[in-house]
Amino acid sequence: MSTENEGNEGTAAEAVPSVPPVPADAPQGSPGSTPAPAPAPEGEPATAATTPMASVPPTPSHAPHTPQTPHAPQTLHAPQSAAEANWPPPPPPAVPAYASHGADGGGPVWGAPSQPYAPEGPRKRGMGGLVAAVAVAALVAGGIGGAFGYWAADRNGSSGSTTVSASANQQDLKRDPGTVAGVAAKALPSVVTIDAQGGDGEGGTGTGFVYDKEGHILTNNHVVASAADSGQLTATFSNGKKYGAEVVGRAQGYDVAVLKLKNPPSGLTPLALGNSDQVAVGDSTIAIGAPFGLSNTVTTGIISAKNRPVASGDGSGGSNSYMSALQTDASINPGNSGGPLLDARGAVIGINSAIQSTGSSVGQTQAGSIGLGFAIPINQATNVAQQLIKTGKPVYPVIGATVTMDEKTGGAVISDQGAGGTPAVSKDGPADRAGLKAGDVITKFNDTVIDSGPTLIGEIWTHKPGDRVTLTYQRDGRTETAQVTLGERNGDN
Repeated sequence: MSTENEGNEGTAAEAVPSVPPVPADAPQGSPGSTPAPAPAPEGEPATAATTPMASVPPTPSHAPHTPQTPHAPQTLHAPQSAAEANWPPPPPPAVPAYASHGADGGGPVWGAPSQPYAPEGPRKRGMGGLVAAVAVAALVAGGIGGAFGYWAADRNGSSGSTTVSASANQQDLKRDPGTVAGVAAKALPSVVTIDAQGGDGEGGTGTGFVYDKEGHILTNNHVVASAADSGQLTATFSNGKKYGAEVVGRAQGYDVAVLKLKNPPSGLTPLALGNSDQVAVGDSTIAIGAPFGLSNTVTTGIISAKNRPVASGDGSGGSNSYMSALQTDASINPGNSGGPLLDARGAVIGINSAIQSTGSSVGQTQAGSIGLGFAIPINQATNVAQQLIKTGKPVYPVIGATVTMDEKTGGAVISDQGAGGTPAVSKDGPADRAGLKAGDVITKFNDTVIDSGPTLIGEIWTHKPGDRVTLTYQRDGRTETAQVTLGERNGDN
């Protein structure tokens, strides 16, 4: 039920007299004609009768003493003509009868002396005439406006809205090569959506990109792991064409894999490779991939940080992936994995690999992007790819020491013993030759601060076997340094 007039239920009946007042100077009309309603006096409460087109309320049995609309003094009788009146007209009152009401509270409203018709004076137009004139003016104005609107629409040849079309000149639609649209248009034909289906029915969707003209595709290991042995791999280009693929080699620790198209098309265009060492925080980034299976999705952001230590697993096993990652706020979601992270020129600076999710550790989850994505630096990924294409197996640089995976130790602590009870420092290995021992805490790798074991591993894996590095460590409260030549480990086992 509507509450529009709630609280005014007893007002309408009280404010309306039993017989509508007729102005003394109003012209005579035909019997039964209804005078135009007059507006309420200023300061008086509004009633239901103010609603446009409202019907007259029911007549109350006793009309109260109520002020009337400012007209000439009112009467209960229709006005007499001057010829019918046999008495001389009295002089007009100094103050209209309604004016006394409210001043002393005793002036009559209904039953006030009737005013005779005064032919010698000009007849004043009542409020009803004014309202009618305003209504007519409004109708005329509305008619003019409507006629003008119809004329304007007819002139424009449209009966509805009028629109303006942009230029169809193709030159106006060209995107500058340096814009995001220009970079994306050039890169998309070299990006593929990878569908991996394992022999047990498990699988998923990821991304990869053309690495060379021979048909090699670079991607993440975790994208293809389920189909690496007995599954099926397909690569779909942005034009919708699909090609079968096979695994050339994969590296669990680096989270890098190389595929080869079985029947590669001619004219493949590899993506240009940038230099991830020259990337600066704040540089623009463009990510291309298939988040949640939505192929050919382009997102943008910046480099938020460099050398971010990331373990894509839980950091407790030998098969986890470690990287000194590029951090970006470009939107990256499951399905973007393996896709290229481009700079503003369109050169690949990283491989999108991991995301941070609220309430979970860094790694691959089904959560959405919160602006914390991580990419393997392309310089590291290129070294791994070349090794995989050459031998099919990864080669890892090592220091020959086992460190703990605790993340809040203030450094990388060399364990008391290695896997299976072996010595934590391999005999005659790089660390042993440099004089490192169990219990030493490595705090710097060259100029990079080391705060945990995963951080140390990520930094080591940005180098190659045979590289000479400087380790800073603490022993018994003293800070020492050592020169270490990195060794190597073949394969993931």
